[in-house]
Amino acid sequence: MSQYPPVHYHDYLALDRILNAQQRRSEEFGEPAHDEMLFIITHQTYELWFKQVLHEIDSIIDIFAQGRVREEDMGTAISRLGRVVEIQKVLIDQIRIMETMTPLDFLDFRDYLYPASGFQSFQFRLVENKLGLKADHRMRYNEASYRSYVRPEQSQALEKTENTPSLFDGVERWLERTPFLQVGNFDFWKVYRESVMKMFDTESDVVKVNPTLQAGDKERNIQNIEDARSLFEALFDEKRYRDSVDRGLWHLSYPAIHAALFIQLYRHLPGLQLPFKLITTLLDIDELMTSWRYRHALMAKRMIGTKIGTGGSSGYQYLREATDRHKIFNDFFQLTTFFVPRSALPELPAEIQKKLRFNYEL
Repeated sequence: MSQYPPVHYHDYLALDRILNAQQRRSEEFGEPAHDEMLFIITHQTYELWFKQVLHEIDSIIDIFAQGRVREEDMGTAISRLGRVVEIQKVLIDQIRIMETMTPLDFLDFRDYLYPASGFQSFQFRLVENKLGLKADHRMRYNEASYRSYVRPEQSQALEKTENTPSLFDGVERWLERTPFLQVGNFDFWKVYRESVMKMFDTESDVVKVNPTLQAGDKERNIQNIEDARSLFEALFDEKRYRDSVDRGLWHLSYPAIHAALFIQLYRHLPGLQLPFKLITTLLDIDELMTSWRYRHALMAKRMIGTKIGTGGSSGYQYLREATDRHKIFNDFFQLTTFFVPRSALPELPAEIQKKLRFNYEL
């Protein structure tokens, strides 16, 4: 017998409130549209999942706010981030359900939605902010702040998150504390830099002798390689790197970007496997966010073509551009430009490799 009072399934889940929360506006105006029910339930489900995502993100931010993140807490953080990833997959799959509604079905009730818009989703904006999307990196929506489209109390809450450490900030500080970047007399970065420069030289040579490329294509490809080389060079000049951050080319701090690169290059060492898993899970989250935005944009075009959105935005065009702009952990994607084969990696000193292995292996 439980020591707690009994509870009924129906009451525990508050099903009376949940199942009576679908009120079709088309029905209120005497022209009930069948598919409006699907539209409401799908978006309510999104909001419930956003609530769960926020619950996970808040707990992970708290973990990274500690002065020292314990190994067991790292496992918890990665597990919860993995849960966010699985929820994101469900969010994308829900679009397939929504697309069982045809454009004409949507037009049956679309006029009743003005000026409501998914852009007014307070919880989704919270998710973006708490992950680390900065206000000055956002696309302008009808030339106004994104906060002007939510309720006043919600706008204040969003403004507060803009000035509160995000998951990005917590991960950045954690990366800055990464040990083993200084390896005594061994100049790791000098050797690694030479390996990457050799890789760029080889790529340029391959482009120059490629018989299938026209002169213009060769010129563009070589310029892309030189741009990547310049971006890479900034990693070894702190002032130049900070200038790159100011121009929006990088976002992580100078020591954090070095740590992120080191972790990914030597991910096979046991001591770096959890940090590597964290980085790859954050990559998954950013990639799935981008996929969700893109699928949402495609659905909008499928449903309304080039019509203006119900909230007054440019509809498909706005959603499509936000897909490219609103990435949060783009630095991790960009670093892969500078990866070299394991055979070209500098060999770490034995004392560093020893520290990065589990004690029971010694």
